Amino acid sequence: MPKRRHLPLTALRAFEAFARHGRMSLAADELCVTHGAVSRQVRSLERLCGVRLTHGPRNNLRLTDAGERLARSLGATFDELERSFVEVSGAGDREIHVSCVGTLAMRWLIPKLAGFHARHPEISIRVTEAYRPVDFAREPFDAAIRLSETAHVEGGTATPLLDNFHGPVLSPALHAAGVSPAQLGALPRLHTRSHPQAWAEWADHAGMLLPETSEHREYEHIFYTLEAAAAGLGVGITPWIYVAGDIAAGRLVAPFGFVRTPARFQLILPDQTPKKGLARFRDWLLEEAATAPPPPEMALVGA
Repeated sequence: MPKRRHLPLTALRAFEAFARHGRMSLAADELCVTHGAVSRQVRSLERLCGVRLTHGPRNNLRLTDAGERLARSLGATFDELERSFVEVSGAGDREIHVSCVGTLAMRWLIPKLAGFHARHPEISIRVTEAYRPVDFAREPFDAAIRLSETAHVEGGTATPLLDNFHGPVLSPALHAAGVSPAQLGALPRLHTRSHPQAWAEWADHAGMLLPETSEHREYEHIFYTLEAAAAGLGVGITPWIYVAGDIAAGRLVAPFGFVRTPARFQLILPDQTPKKGLARFRDWLLEEAATAPPPPEMALVGA
């Protein structure tokens, strides 16, 4: 592709403003410069073009034929540039980029987005899986959802979104004969590699001694662990919000209910210059969180 010639954009802009307003002073006001600065730019443009663009006394300048042609072309060009700029910048405001822990995005956020789009069809939601602390100064996110005990975020403000409850789940087939806490040792124990302490944390929160088991099965992500539990491969620990739908549908069983953890799902928004649609997304998200079904209470029958 050939290179563009160097264009005197400042001079062209000054000339277009003068041609549109018909007075140097009005062009100067629009461009936030002095009358003399506009005049110098117009004279500079005439020298570069090698043709007079204006004629008449300094206090009553008029466009020459060449000036009229250039003014029409510049006016159309700047109008198109302005339309393109408004369109592009508006598109940025219409997209909200959300950084969210993966399984919450899969099991809760994304399934609910149809309701948001029905209410706000002008706003697009983009979801990216992420787990580390969000850094709005370095990352292209407009909002984040994290599971954490602390609410302090550098450069952002955290709002509690969902309380977190966790507990064991397994398939209805595996639970057919009933399972007591003491019988947990007889079942394969499912683990998630990214959170290997999940069973120990649950036992601590539930106030029980976890029986030993002879078989452990590990999976890379918790959604793999949940699929393994649904397939009857063992019993796994999960947050309630990840499996509320599966339990309601009878795909999974929570034999002992769920116990609250110190952590919460937090909605994190940047302190600086949030996008226009972000407040609507925040309000909708908090409304949805408020309607989340409560988990079955912890019941260690036969412990």
